[in-house]
Amino acid sequence: MPVDYLMLVLAGVTAYFFRFYAELGFIPDVVYRISFEQYVLIVLLTAVVWLVVFAFTGLYNIRGTRRIVEEVRKILLACSTGVLIIIVLFFLDRDLFSSRFIILAAYLFAIAYVTIARLIVLSIERQLFAHGVGVNFVAVIGEGHVASVIVHELKQRTSLGFVVQRTYSRFTDEVKAELAELIAAEKIDEIIKADPDLSTEKSEEIFEFCNEHHIIFKYAAALSDAQQANLSIRPIGGIPVIEVERTRLDGWGRIAKRLFDIIGSLILIIVSSPLMLITALAIVIESGFPVVFSRRDDDSPVMRVGQNGKKFRYYKFRSMKPGTDSQRYSEELQDNNLRKGSPLVKIKDDPRITRVGRVIRRLSLDELPEFLLVLKGDMSLVGPRPHLPEEVAKYHKHHKRVLNIKPGITGMAQVSGRSDLDFEDEVRLDTVYMEKWSLLLDLIILLKTPLIVLRKRKAL
Repeated sequence: MPVDYLMLVLAGVTAYFFRFYAELGFIPDVVYRISFEQYVLIVLLTAVVWLVVFAFTGLYNIRGTRRIVEEVRKILLACSTGVLIIIVLFFLDRDLFSSRFIILAAYLFAIAYVTIARLIVLSIERQLFAHGVGVNFVAVIGEGHVASVIVHELKQRTSLGFVVQRTYSRFTDEVKAELAELIAAEKIDEIIKADPDLSTEKSEEIFEFCNEHHIIFKYAAALSDAQQANLSIRPIGGIPVIEVERTRLDGWGRIAKRLFDIIGSLILIIVSSPLMLITALAIVIESGFPVVFSRRDDDSPVMRVGQNGKKFRYYKFRSMKPGTDSQRYSEELQDNNLRKGSPLVKIKDDPRITRVGRVIRRLSLDELPEFLLVLKGDMSLVGPRPHLPEEVAKYHKHHKRVLNIKPGITGMAQVSGRSDLDFEDEVRLDTVYMEKWSLLLDLIILLKTPLIVLRKRKAL
């Protein structure tokens, strides 16, 4: 994107000098001259608009390796759309672009410069791939002609950006154990099921394994198998290989959500700072320090499990009496556990909670420090609940799918039932959120959260 922006500005500047300084006999003399400073300002703003057009054309799709022919086609389409916007502006206000020649010249130079720059970038990218930089490490499972073609293609065409780390004819328990070790060592990024004749049960087992370990799952199949919206197809050696997209929060979705989180958390930190100060003072007055719950009774840091199973340091306002966290799993309190049979623990009438703690929990004020974790990048404004490591250890395979995205301060499950939902329903709602995610959905959930917080816990 920065390279494209520079090329577009360069195209505009080149067109300016060709119009006003070059000796070109085939165009009329200059009647009205716009100052270079004013012109550059217009070009800088126009280039931003063109980048938006480029994005909608798919020139910034970061999924998969790009083909040169397809890249040039998109550049022509994007530049043509961009110049149409300029032509419309020209008719609305001719002072913006005083010369039709500049518009045409900038259009042609933009196509040339952007294409040349992208060819250079693609060349550099492919050279890096050939030397093993930025590649995806792949395990191929299957035997027969399809598997051999895929493996051969990936090994021969290093410019695709894939390195075949392992090939397996079957998906056995030994293979699962070896793959788990390789994934933990970050030596496997995706698995390709290259045997179309593999049983449905075994295929689902591979798919669940990929979900559990948060890696990409692809499979070789007929084109008729690729009618779902969350699938993307890419041919390898003439064989359609289908990638099952884990969530819309990949690629540009992740970038958009992160920007949304940064802006939103900054605003909410500023707005909620008086409430944070009042909450901190109330905690100190009633039960002293510490104000923030960030360490367990044995002085070890409080941790939560975040995206892709990675742990992060967690903190919130203390709502319990100091030194009582270790009683969470005691037999006495387990008798009052509302989540029996679930990995989660929810204690009814928890005697460890202070009077201030009951109030700040009731209003979710204890979670205000989580805005700092959102700004830091460990959490998101919207997502599944933050996961306790001891609870994650009890999750079934399908539960671990919610670890594909960052945990959130609020989420679809929270606004659909708060803490009263069954755990399976909670996982189901979080899964729906990942599949249907959009910035509009995040905004709706955030707007609904204060209304839900003000209701009683048992309200649906």
